Amino acid sequence: MSTIATITELLSLSQCQYRVYDLGRRIEKINKESFEKLENNQLPHATPIQGHAHFAICFWQKHSPTPYLWFVKLPLDERGLINQGARNHFIAIIVEALGTDLSVNPTEKQEELLKNNPYIFNPSQYKLAMLNSLLNAELKKPPSSHYQPVVQYFQSKDWSQWHQLGAQGLTDFISRLNESSNEALLISALKQLPNEVLSPLCSAMENVELSADLIQEIITFYYEGNIEQQAMLLRSLASSTDHPFSQQLFSALLSQEFIAQEITIIIAGRCWQVLEQPEFCLLYLEALAKQHADIFPAIFKDIVAIPSIRPYLFSCMRDPQRSEELAKAIGALFN
Repeated sequence: MSTIATITELLSLSQCQYRVYDLGRRIEKINKESFEKLENNQLPHATPIQGHAHFAICFWQKHSPTPYLWFVKLPLDERGLINQGARNHFIAIIVEALGTDLSVNPTEKQEELLKNNPYIFNPSQYKLAMLNSLLNAELKKPPSSHYQPVVQYFQSKDWSQWHQLGAQGLTDFISRLNESSNEALLISALKQLPNEVLSPLCSAMENVELSADLIQEIITFYYEGNIEQQAMLLRSLASSTDHPFSQQLFSALLSQEFIAQEITIIIAGRCWQVLEQPEFCLLYLEALAKQHADIFPAIFKDIVAIPSIRPYLFSCMRDPQRSEELAKAIGALFN
């Protein structure tokens, strides 16, 4: 057992089928080859949060349809590489508690060992709901009992009757946009939805790639909506930032004379991939330094840890055309 070097190896030894998801800035499936490279420090973790990688590991054995879930939080170094000592410690605790048969029903003592694992975390309820929806859709399992009431809500068009809708049903609906007429129902309803429904729907949409038609409707609504709605709608584009329609929106948005603080936070936290373009990155930093200098240090510290953005940030810091405000904000980081 002491020779088990990685989580991947532990899952393989237990003869488990498994899926791994990044549960950090948004929920995104990680293929097995990439996860193995992450474990072996051949790749930096792409989306760190506060110096940690957050993974959801779903595994099951062929003879048992019941899946198990681990929510694992591992520290990263300054390059975004997984701390090998922490990962090894996590494995040691699992092996001490369960051996290499991960599907056994733990005893009370084993359960206590597992609960005291310092690398286990509890994700938010909305992430749990969305992960469950994505897993069920991928594994060809039926949606929850909360799904049909959401479909009926959209079909009825009585938008005031949202109080009985469950969060799990809303995430089920978004994870199955390509089924039945779900996408068409959402497009026709989008601008009429109360914020109590729009908000969780947008939080769910951030985890799935959207169609051109839906992106277009979201952007049309964005220009018509208030700031609260705009923040929700921008978040919904998080997995679709590279679509040409989204690119046009971000280009226009970053060129405005003023960008609301809520929007700058959404860009850093959810739509960070737009900052991988040098011109967008500089426009963003300029807006942040000139309009929201009070949050510049916290935002910079957050996004400089993202490996794909770091070189563009450093390039902007050295840009001779940067404004005096940006130069001052950067200088303050080192004082």
